Amino acid sequence: MSLKRVITFAVALLASLGLVAATSLVVLTTYLHRATLSMQASVEGIRIAQDFEVTLLNLHRLQGSLQRGEAVTGSTTEEAERHLSVQLERTRRQAHSQEERELLTQVEKAFSLYLDAQGRALEVPAGQMSAELNFRLEATLLAINQLIALNIQEARVEQSRVDRWDRMADLAGIGVAVLLVLGVVVLLVWMRRAVFHPLLGISRAMRRFGTHGERTQAPIEGALELRDMAHTFNEMADSLQNQRQARLTFLAGVAHDLRNPLSALKMSAALVNSRGPVSEDRLLKTMALVSRQVSRLDRMVGDLLDATRIEAGQLELTLEERDAGELATSVVELYRSSGAAHELRLLLPEGPLPLRCDATRMEQVLNNLVSNALKYSREGSVVDVEVRREGDEVWLSVTDQGIGISAEEMRHLFTPFQRTGSAREKAPGVGIGLSVARRIVEAHGGRIEVESSPGRGSTFRVRLPRAPSVPAAREARPGPFVQDPVFS
Repeated sequence: MSLKRVITFAVALLASLGLVAATSLVVLTTYLHRATLSMQASVEGIRIAQDFEVTLLNLHRLQGSLQRGEAVTGSTTEEAERHLSVQLERTRRQAHSQEERELLTQVEKAFSLYLDAQGRALEVPAGQMSAELNFRLEATLLAINQLIALNIQEARVEQSRVDRWDRMADLAGIGVAVLLVLGVVVLLVWMRRAVFHPLLGISRAMRRFGTHGERTQAPIEGALELRDMAHTFNEMADSLQNQRQARLTFLAGVAHDLRNPLSALKMSAALVNSRGPVSEDRLLKTMALVSRQVSRLDRMVGDLLDATRIEAGQLELTLEERDAGELATSVVELYRSSGAAHELRLLLPEGPLPLRCDATRMEQVLNNLVSNALKYSREGSVVDVEVRREGDEVWLSVTDQGIGISAEEMRHLFTPFQRTGSAREKAPGVGIGLSVARRIVEAHGGRIEVESSPGRGSTFRVRLPRAPSVPAAREARPGPFVQDPVFS
């Protein structure tokens, strides 16, 4: 499972829970605010109705005092009636439901009838209108009590709704809290198993590798990113170990290859310094041997220096326009003059084939290819060196009839300090010549191709871009092979 996906899912889940909680809180507070306003309206309606009831009873008491002939000012009853009208108007403004408005209409109607009856009561003797006035008062009080009961019922219903929403909010809060806790616990458990434990394993593997330099493997487990990290570390550790082993093998090979020419030089020096007479023919052979061993040592040291410069990015080229045929001819003549025990055949175009290159470096490449062809071919076999044009490219090919290269060995052919088993058995070397040659050719904008099969020889082909200053008319088609004698 991917760590990125898990963290993204966890963050999205937590954000969703937070959004749900925030939305629920907003909805709940909005509803509670409206419920509070509704309950306040109901309580205010109850209070106004009760005030109306008290004022009405006070008015009725004043009316009874007037009928009994007691001293009561008229302004007092008029003020009470006006106060009752104001209270009715306030009650109407507080009414929200249709049922409440209908009850308020009944209250107003009963109160109007009560006022009519009260007006008539002042015109008749005391006691004649008491029954009707009391009836109208009771009817008005009954309507007011119904209005009060309705407000109380509405307040209770609203209170029950608030209580229900409160319980739902409690359950929702507990649910969100439980989900958050479970999510955090699950995430921590997963992080411990899939992140922290693999990280500690990778850390321990790095510490062992850095401290002891031993071959170690980080555990490939946990999240996908950590598995990729462990796999990359394992590949890096294997590569470094292989490089270390390759360096040790290279040092051993260099020491071995240096020992052979040094032993030959030591024996030659001992022969020259011997007290006995040395014939001129023997001396000439000894000096030729010394010359060959010195050339071999020089070539080995030069390859090592070139490999070092290439790895450091300090390979410098001195470009000039040279004829590819002349470069190939100089290399072939060099090996002909050394008395190679092979037949060297040279194929050249009829006319010049200019290249813009570093002549010394390109001769180094051809020297390496021809030397390998001679080294890994049986004595008396043919080695062909061909120069020709193909489109916008110049081809320099070296073909031998040697031991050949298998497909498995081909993959490591240009790897520095690595030599195939058959190559190690056939001839000594440190395994950097082809690597240096490929880097030189690539620095010229070209490439090296290899065609080979075991037991049937190999063809190394250097493909370089043709010099842009060369007109097409100067290009010549390949001519026939130049047959050379066999050198032994």
